[in-house]
Amino acid sequence: MQEIPHIPVLYNEVLETFKDIDDGFIIDCTTGYAGHSSGLLKQNTNIKLICNDQDDEALEFSKNRLKEFESRVVFNKGNFENVIPKFETYNIKGILADIGVSSLQLDKLERGFSFNSMTLDMRMDQNQSLDAATVVNSYSQTDLERILKEYGEVREYKKIASLIVSNRPFYSSKELAEFLYKKMPKGKIHPATLVFQAIRIEVNNELGVLERLFDSIQKAKFKDCIVGIISFHSLEDRIVKNYFKKWSQNCICPEGVFRCECGNNHALGKIITKKPIIPSQNEIKQNPRSRSSKLRIFKFE
Repeated sequence: MQEIPHIPVLYNEVLETFKDIDDGFIIDCTTGYAGHSSGLLKQNTNIKLICNDQDDEALEFSKNRLKEFESRVVFNKGNFENVIPKFETYNIKGILADIGVSSLQLDKLERGFSFNSMTLDMRMDQNQSLDAATVVNSYSQTDLERILKEYGEVREYKKIASLIVSNRPFYSSKELAEFLYKKMPKGKIHPATLVFQAIRIEVNNELGVLERLFDSIQKAKFKDCIVGIISFHSLEDRIVKNYFKKWSQNCICPEGVFRCECGNNHALGKIITKKPIIPSQNEIKQNPRSRSSKLRIFKFE
């Protein structure tokens, strides 16, 4: 039996979300180490699963883990922004995307996500060229300010960008984290947390690919399809919330129009979760990394 390197967040809640699907395909856009995928295949015995991930190591692990279900699984390597167009002609009944970094990626020091890593990498797809070292050591101060402000919501973004530029090059995540620890105010979380978040989002273009995933789902015009998205910080959650709100609106007339002229029949479906589903205290206790996760659900009709 393989040792499972990653605990899937909101596991029971995800299974509950898709429990009534009894035919067609569910796309797991971010299969990772097949935590959610294996549960869905066991629970929904008549469905098939499209398992997508951009991480070679995760896909290889999942192929072994899901061997008993191989007749019901299609594996695909790629960023989740591209998965919907590739499979939109299939009978898609469910779409799941867990858009957090997996525990294995965080814990594997050679991947560069950890404060203790001796590399400065942070690439989810090891084949891409842009990495954290390039961002930290070659971006202009203005560009560093932009990503720290927009992606990390770092209060002292100008000061931190200036300090990084004045003291670079940095050769490892550990070196950068220790530097930031000395220079930034201390709080409940490690002072470098939001800076690392900003760099990681920039390296992997996380917000851009999330928006393109939503655009591709909308363009595919799925019917009778449930979409469940798990996000881990406010920037992602805002995108999810805004798309679901747009999809649920009947009226799409511009603001300020005195009378509806669009026909008032443009809703693509309905929002299932008025408020996001969050992990229980018991789950947070067992898996502290789940504490910031939020699951939002939409159903296309």
